[in-house]
Amino acid sequence: MSINHVRPWRNIYRRKSRQIMVGSVPVGGDAPISVQTMTNTVTTDIKGTIAQVQAAAEAGADIVRISVPDQDSSRALKEIIKESPVPIVADIHFHYKRGIEAAEAGAACLRINPGNIGSPDRVREVIKAARDHNCSIRIGVNAGSLEKHLLEKYGEPCPDAMVESGLDHIKILQDNDFHEFKISVKASDVFMAAAAYQSLAEVTDAPIHLGITEAGGLTSGTIKSAIGLGNLLWMGIGDTIRVSLSADPVQEVKVGFEILKSLGLRHRGVNIISCPSCARQGFDVIKTVETLEKRLEHIKTPLSLSIIGCVVNGPGEALMTDVGFTGGGAGHGMVYWAGKQDHKIENEKMVDHIVELVEKRASEIEAAITP
Repeated sequence: MSINHVRPWRNIYRRKSRQIMVGSVPVGGDAPISVQTMTNTVTTDIKGTIAQVQAAAEAGADIVRISVPDQDSSRALKEIIKESPVPIVADIHFHYKRGIEAAEAGAACLRINPGNIGSPDRVREVIKAARDHNCSIRIGVNAGSLEKHLLEKYGEPCPDAMVESGLDHIKILQDNDFHEFKISVKASDVFMAAAAYQSLAEVTDAPIHLGITEAGGLTSGTIKSAIGLGNLLWMGIGDTIRVSLSADPVQEVKVGFEILKSLGLRHRGVNIISCPSCARQGFDVIKTVETLEKRLEHIKTPLSLSIIGCVVNGPGEALMTDVGFTGGGAGHGMVYWAGKQDHKIENEKMVDHIVELVEKRASEIEAAITP
């Protein structure tokens, strides 16, 4: 929930959902919206996959998904899970035995479509393995792989077909008295995905996993995901998210957190407010922000920093941030602390000084919340 009593126009009322556990991470209910990503290594490359999982976790990923296409991958998964700092979701598509093997290997969740893995007996075997090993399930409906009978019924992939597919899969799990599941209805088309998720949210209390699938490269995929996921999250829909990019999984995590930060739904690290720069700038804003983003990556404490090139908007923006810097003249700028003017400093010393101030402010915030 994101509630602001002073500025009620910032309020977001999250949809009420059941809560399940993905390993140690709660999903749904009043739990924080978790951020996921997926490895793109060959799963049998155990060392490479572990490195990618650890990098994603360091960037803030709460959950990481790994594809398990064959028996060798199932064996590798067990070794990877031993070294993973976060719960692992095993991505299973058609072979029911991979689901059983992944649950036995210690996966915290199975991503499957129950209708795609064979007979009711096989479905029951996978569900039993998940139940026996305290493993949840994600029903993953995708517009690009809808069942043939639904495509014949609706003529093409559409929101109604996706929701019907999801409800059919929910019924399979519920008929087997299995309720530790979440669900997604992903599409690469933002309109289709948004409509499907809105309809789904009205007909189930299951936790919802948000995603715009196959969103594209870093720039185009980020924009598409921000529009699609951002609108749904603003409506209160979504309990966990994965930004799908043709890019390093670490970038998916960073973009996911930026989307949540922009809506006040979750905070991690430094939120930099900066101007696009113009002829009035008193220093090189673009280069400064690029440098500060890299220099402040180690800060995990949520706080805000304004970097504004001139006095037109600088003082006003600084009023709302923990630390601020506004460009002035003669090679100097004004430093703001907790929204108030504090002191001037030369531009060439500014970056190192701001890093020191942000680290100091982060320490103060951590000290205040530590019992």
